[in-house]
Amino acid sequence: MKGLILCAGKGSRLYPFTHSRPKTLVPVANTPLLQFSIVKLMELGIDEIGIVIHPSQEMSIRGQFGEGEALGISISYIHQNEAKGIAHAVKQAQAYISDEPFLLLLGDNLISASLSTLKDDVELGEAQASLLLAEVKVAQDYGIVEIQDERIVSIEEKPVNPKTNLAVLGAYAFTKDIFVAIDEIQPSKRGEYEITDAIQRLNDQRKVVSYHITDQLNIDVGTIDRWLEANRKLLSSDVSMNRIHGSVKLENCAIVEPVSIEKDCVLKDCRIGPYVSVGEGSVLENCHIENSIILSRVHSKHLPFQLKNVIIGDHSIIAGVQTGNGADKP
Repeated sequence: MKGLILCAGKGSRLYPFTHSRPKTLVPVANTPLLQFSIVKLMELGIDEIGIVIHPSQEMSIRGQFGEGEALGISISYIHQNEAKGIAHAVKQAQAYISDEPFLLLLGDNLISASLSTLKDDVELGEAQASLLLAEVKVAQDYGIVEIQDERIVSIEEKPVNPKTNLAVLGAYAFTKDIFVAIDEIQPSKRGEYEITDAIQRLNDQRKVVSYHITDQLNIDVGTIDRWLEANRKLLSSDVSMNRIHGSVKLENCAIVEPVSIEKDCVLKDCRIGPYVSVGEGSVLENCHIENSIILSRVHSKHLPFQLKNVIIGDHSIIAGVQTGNGADKP
């Protein structure tokens, strides 16, 4: 079985942070989002992974992961020149996938649940598709599934009036039948080729579409609020990447876990945490930071106010003015 990760989206809802990096490289707990998807596939023994990207992203993503040598896997890069939907992105990978079953992940989703059941459904079972589902609060933002008698009867992308709150998450397993289904669908009202329409096509043809429902952590890291939420939940989870790198220098600091502080940071007279990630090479002095993401090489000192629920971009400089009597001004 091969793996396929979709990463070609622009991430416009995360501007300005995604002006200079692909959305799937934004860090959560100081780990690039895409890395979580790669590791998820590796956990299942999948060592051939295709990553669908826009050509403009290749230098950044290839620079981070190469061709998978450091991870002991093989990564191939597949171009999607136009943003025409998930099904269109999958179609670009048909030659790479060939006749093999494959596991598909959306590179901007953070999923904790094991995907072994999806893999087994199409690799060992009789399913042509297997989906990971979860109940969500805002059903209009997702592909929504209706189930009757333990069978999927309909799938609708971002419905105005959802029939349920059971959503398709960014994890799927397919056989080669999905490529035939994609060829038979038309663009949606949004002008995109929807993977939910292709799955519905399989369903209409009486192909076996199985599903598994999870209540474990799953977040579409598509907005600033969701990025902060993902950082908070990952830091507080049992499988988080919580750490303070050994090269970090701390002087007179209060660290309120959970936090993640990357290498070569210098912190003095700070209160950091809870739920804070600090990127490598940052220098912070006299700062109070909670529930925030500080990216790489940020310099901040003498802040007379608390930083909370914020994301500070790479190489930012934030400083107050220290007066003669020791008081600070913004």
